[in-house]
Amino acid sequence: MAATAVETTYKHAVNEARGEARLVIDGVELVLAAEMGRLSAVSTRLQCKSLNDLFMRLSGVEAAATLAGIELLTVKGNALEAITKIKLKHFPDCAAAFSVILAHHFDGDEGNAEAVGETA
Repeated sequence: MAATAVETTYKHAVNEARGEARLVIDGVELVLAAEMGRLSAVSTRLQCKSLNDLFMRLSGVEAAATLAGIELLTVKGNALEAITKIKLKHFPDCAAAFSVILAHHFDGDEGNAEAVGETA
């Protein structure tokens, strides 16, 4: 008998165009986004000296950075519930989600140069 694919249903929509990413920790669904105000809060809490420092700490699965990232970058879902359930086995998924949302700021999102030229 052929195995049937199980389709997962999520309760929160993810707007990838806005740079959001889904993270599920022990059944707790979160949507994360790297909005500048949220990144600033994480950077301040972790006392990062640069954007590179912030990126390295979030993507490097440092415990304090991971928990701060979950708490402060969550735009949908219960971050505190996820934090109470997190285990080391979840850290690679956290690092992947952080990398996705941070990459949104660096990957080809250059805006509409034609519109800028028209207003200049």
